[in-house]
Amino acid sequence: PQVCWLSPEQTAGKQKPYMYTQGQAVLNRSFFPCFDTPSAKFTYSATVKVPEGFTAVMSATSWEKQKDNTFVFKMSQPIPSYLIALVVGDIVSADVGPRSRVWAEPCLIEAAKKEYDGVIEEFLVVGEKLFGPYVWGRYDILFMPPSFPFGGMENPCLTFVTPCLLAGDRSLVDVIIHEISHSWFGNLVTNASWGEFWLNEGFTMYAQRRISTEVYGLPYTCLEAATGRALLRQHMDATGEEHPLNKLRVVIEPGFCLFLGVNPDDTYNETPYEKGFCFVSYLAHLVGNQSKFDAFLQAYVNRFKFQSITADDTLEFFLEYFPELKEKGVDSIPGFEFDRWLNTPGWPPYLPDLSPGQQLMRPADELAELWAADGLNMEAIEAVDITGWRTYQLVYFLDQVLQKSPLPEGNVKRLSKMYPKISKAQNAELRLRWCQIVLKNNLEAEYSKVKDFLQSQGKQKYTLPLYRAMWGGSEATRALAMETFSATAPQLHVNVQNYVKKILGLGGAE
Repeated sequence: PQVCWLSPEQTAGKQKPYMYTQGQAVLNRSFFPCFDTPSAKFTYSATVKVPEGFTAVMSATSWEKQKDNTFVFKMSQPIPSYLIALVVGDIVSADVGPRSRVWAEPCLIEAAKKEYDGVIEEFLVVGEKLFGPYVWGRYDILFMPPSFPFGGMENPCLTFVTPCLLAGDRSLVDVIIHEISHSWFGNLVTNASWGEFWLNEGFTMYAQRRISTEVYGLPYTCLEAATGRALLRQHMDATGEEHPLNKLRVVIEPGFCLFLGVNPDDTYNETPYEKGFCFVSYLAHLVGNQSKFDAFLQAYVNRFKFQSITADDTLEFFLEYFPELKEKGVDSIPGFEFDRWLNTPGWPPYLPDLSPGQQLMRPADELAELWAADGLNMEAIEAVDITGWRTYQLVYFLDQVLQKSPLPEGNVKRLSKMYPKISKAQNAELRLRWCQIVLKNNLEAEYSKVKDFLQSQGKQKYTLPLYRAMWGGSEATRALAMETFSATAPQLHVNVQNYVKKILGLGGAE
């Protein structure tokens, strides 16, 4: 299940087959013999022979091409098994910084170089200033074929990402900050068990937002964090707050085979990311001084680098590092006990202050109100200049419009005409939301945009919500769903195919 074989139709170039591996959480055991647990770290070497006309790349610190199209890889730093990754395909590379290159199929390489030239180094430098040296040597990005079902996978030295990040105007480059942050949190200091996945993701979300604050400022980062909090709210509303997976420390019962225990993949949801972020923010709040907490994070990385640790190790180190907090008994403040954070399901007991984001949210809220009105006040609408709005401000605006949909007759058509920056965007986050608005408002003139977007990519996060929206809509949108799926099914990852079949009542496993 770990090795994904793509037919030419599932690639961007549509000429040659492609193969990639996806090890997280416990699938690399099906690729090579290993202790497939994040508690064990090791170095590795690999020799890979591939047919002429193909290139192999791996998550390794060094590699060389030998005769007979044989590639030799070495990872000199110890890593957990899930971070070993291999791609074989018709791929080429281009330098975009002193220690970074982009890899992609030949038809995508120019777009990738243009989008990321100089960008990665800026983020890496800020990360090093905050969290200490970047130890992995290179930071390369591999743009996967459109059927890749995930947003990104932080394989060391070689992050795999969805080609959806190629928006053409750099409006999604900040998404890579999350994967870069894993270079310290996850890859260098790793959760010892998947039951404490929040140690990887909660700290990475915090690190991502620290880098983003340094680069883009606090209001924008608060707006992005508000989007994340809304996703956590949706997730907890859908599953029920008391669901056992809504704890930071999840009990993964072992079985003598994967199918009898709990598969760690089932624990993936917004909780380890966003509730984990809230817990790390709470620790920063206890310290009460950003530069002191930044210094703690550097010390934490330095203390546990190349190790796999538990939440107890993290929290003990926190209290040792701040003895005055340990003396005050901050680990057992009623309602905010560390034990409660880890072992009680439900909404985070502490939420960081995101009010600086209000200066960006308020104009978006007011504009959405104007567009939802019965009689459009075009003078007030035209007075709002959205040309300077960055991605998450536009996303926030579209989320508000979607919540208020269906809008009065004709409003969405006018909105589409007024903002081609939105309705004709190549940015996947905007395209997803515009397609949802088109479907919710039965704007048949733009149904082709839904089909085009679903034909252009197969990312699970974008594909499934659109099929749910089509299937839950009118006769016309149901017909569109069937027609689009029959045209695009062969280019989708098999798991995504099965999820869509389930939505459309065609069998398949949810």
